[in-house]
Formats: sequence, structure tokens, C-alpha cells
Amino acid sequence: MTPPTILIADDDRSIRTVLTQALGRSGYQVRTTGNAATLWRWVEEGEGDLVITDVVMPDENGLDLIPRIRKLRPDLRIVVMSAQFTLMTAVKATQSGAFEYLPKPFDLQELLSAIGRALAVPASPVVGAPEPRDSDERLPLIGRSPAMQEIYRTIARLTTADLTVMINGESGTGKELVARALHDYGKRRVGPFVAINMAAIPRELIESELFGHERGAFTGATARTQGRFEQANGGTLFLDEIGDMPPEAQTRLLRVLQEGEFTSVGGRQPIKANVRIIAATHRDLRSAIRQGQFREDLYYRLNVVPLRLPPLRERVEDIPLLARHFLERAQADGLPVKTLDQGAVDQLKRYAWPGNVRELENLMRRLAALCPQDTIGAEQIASELVETTPTAPEAPVATGPEPLVRAVERHIREFLAAHDGGAAPSDIYDRVIAEVERPLIRLTLAATRGNQIKAAAMLGLNRNTLRKKIRDLEIPVVRGLM
Repeated sequence: MTPPTILIADDDRSIRTVLTQALGRSGYQVRTTGNAATLWRWVEEGEGDLVITDVVMPDENGLDLIPRIRKLRPDLRIVVMSAQFTLMTAVKATQSGAFEYLPKPFDLQELLSAIGRALAVPASPVVGAPEPRDSDERLPLIGRSPAMQEIYRTIARLTTADLTVMINGESGTGKELVARALHDYGKRRVGPFVAINMAAIPRELIESELFGHERGAFTGATARTQGRFEQANGGTLFLDEIGDMPPEAQTRLLRVLQEGEFTSVGGRQPIKANVRIIAATHRDLRSAIRQGQFREDLYYRLNVVPLRLPPLRERVEDIPLLARHFLERAQADGLPVKTLDQGAVDQLKRYAWPGNVRELENLMRRLAALCPQDTIGAEQIASELVETTPTAPEAPVATGPEPLVRAVERHIREFLAAHDGGAAPSDIYDRVIAEVERPLIRLTLAATRGNQIKAAAMLGLNRNTLRKKIRDLEIPVVRGLM
């Protein structure tokens, strides 16, 4: 049996050499070129079983070539590589019909895995999606870290589907930005995007806000009012802080998701719910389920595709790019032009950012407005961060890193004190173990650059056990770079 032939188009000779050697060792035949014209000629002549193409080539953009290849040979799989670390690149590659998108530098094992999957999956026609309206100059999400690359790739895949998504992340990580990106580049982009914050609505008004009400349904209801489900008809309904939804509203929402229709408050006629649901929370919903505060069946209805946004402290390499982006936005809003020197950038990277990206944006706008110098230095950054950082009461003088046992004791003591006199939970052991286990596994994977075999050995775990824990704890795995 003749081995599959891989066609490679990349302007970088060293990349072509590395790929030729790696794919040759894996049993594939390889043909390489540094331009799009030669690749297109090979495709026209019927050569190749799979294409690997870079985006930027001397004679043509690789993304523009993909639709032509798919039209001529719909059975030919395409893997896209790019050094352009943007959401738009991932979205355009996916919506053009690429099987997989890999940012440069990439992991060879991940590439081989993608090739194997591409050759094994039967061909299916790609439904064309509208061209995204935003240009590369106005990106909804900023970041080039490996963590953000995984987010971009997930969003890109979800733009061709209509699945329910659950976004989890700390306050200020950009959950609504991700929800808007899923809508703006997805199948429902021509419909409305309607957002509602569950934590900001009085408990007794949530059902009316979601489902609307009829005239006379309650005191003060002088006219029929549409709810958010009707307002979002044909589009996307973003349920922010879903963990704060009261139990009675959870029950009604579950019924809507199950039956695909709802009735307004005081109404009798069922109304079809033609919306895509994207939910978000900063809370641990699994813990809320154990405490009886969130319905487990609703959780699984909403958590079809879980998407975790990393806090800013897990993507420190993105801080300089974000800071400069926010200074440019401040300038566009009429504030003075400001730049950061290297000392300021280093100071920003050392801070923990409890308020995440939102806190960084607020700081940049404040400095743009108040800093008298054109160039912002480390002193100005340090002064602002000291003023905005809350002082912990009775904090001991630190002479070195806090021992783990002391940190755990302090955490448990504070947890028990918070429940003193109230309803005590019955799962303290599981909760404490989960809080320690997740960062332990996540940081070990980071130390091994995503190598699960090495991480399992370091942790003293069986590899299958580690895989199960990664899945159960929803830990994102970012593989090492080439």
C-alpha cells in the first residue's frame, strides 16, 4: 500500500527541512515548496493526500488558497500553520475549510496527531460562513500566549457549530468578549446578541426579565413586555454569572433548554426559543451543585462545551501587548499619547492582577490621563499598584515563601470562620483537596510543557489516572513548543 503524500508549502526552508525529516520518519511521502503557485499546480494535478500550508507566502496568502483547494478537491485535508498569533487567523482558517490550525512555533507530535486524524476522518462538505466583519487591526481578544492560542482555536471551531458554551473564569478575564466573539464570527452573527447579568437583577424579576410578561401579570405590568429570550430570537443569549441564578429560575431555564419553548409570565401560549445559549460564571459550579445551590441537570445542559479563560497571572507574556493596546485605545479616546519603558513593563509583569485584564485596562487609562511624563516608568507603575492594592490586616512580615502547610492551615481556618454560626458544608475534605489538586497538576503540566508522561512521573501517578484528573478538573493542556 502506497503511503500518503503530504504537500507542504512554507516560505521558511528550515521549517520545510524539519517537517520533511519528521514526516519521513513517520512513513509519509513528502513534497515541499516555498510558494503557493507550486502548491496549487500540485493540487490541480491531483497530487497529495493532505496539505500543510503557511498563511504568509511570497506570492499569495495561504488562507485565500484554501477555498480554491476545497472547491477543486473537497476530499483533500488542509492543515494551516501561522506565526500570526490572532483570533482572526484561527477563525479564517477554520471557516475557510481547514481541518486544523496550528500556531508557530508548533509541537511536532501535535502536528503528527492532526495529520493522523485528518487522514482518518471521512471528507465532509464545508458550509461557507460569512466573512468576519472585523479586520485584523481591531481584534476582540488580545494575546499571544500558549493559553490564548488554545482559546482562539476553540473559538474558531465553535464558530462553525451552534453548541451551548459555558465560559468559566475569574472576574475581569474577558468572558463577555469571548461570548461576543463566538456570536460575531458564528452562524448567528446576523441575529442579535443579548446579554443579561444574573447577579445584577433582583431575584423576583429574573423570570420576567428572561421570559417577558403579559399585561396584568403582576402589579405594575401595564403592557406586554418581551423578555431576553424573545429579544435574542435568531441570535445569541449570553447569561452572565449564571451561578447566581435562583433555584426557581434554574428550573424554568432547564425546561426551556429541554423543550425548546417557554411561556411569558402570565402567558398561556408557548413561544419557540430560537437562541444559542452562552453562559458564564466565576464560581465553581461543581461545588455549588454539591451544596445544593445549582441544579446538576442544568449544569450538564449548559456545559456542553466548557471553556476556561486563564487569569492574567497565567498569561504574563501577554501583559506588554495588552498594556500597549489599552494605551492606544486611550489615545483614540482623546487622552494623551503615552508609552511604557522596559522597567514599567517588568513592574507590570511582577504584579498578581487580582482584577485581571479589566484591572490592567483601568490602570492604563488612569496613567494615560494623570501621568505627566510621555514615557511611563517603573516608579509610576509601582506607585499606582501600591495605592490600589488592599492591605491585608495583621499580615506577618514575610522572610521568604510561605510554607505550604501554613498556607493550607490559614485557608482552612478562614473557611471555617466564614461558616461559623451558619449552615456548615458537608464536603470540606473534597473541596480542600480539589483546590490543592488543580493548581498542583496545572503547574506540573506547565513545568513539563504539557508532556503528560513526564508530569505523571513527577506526580507519582499512573498516566491514565492523570488523564482522568485532567478531564474531571477541566485543566487545559498546552503542549510544548518546537
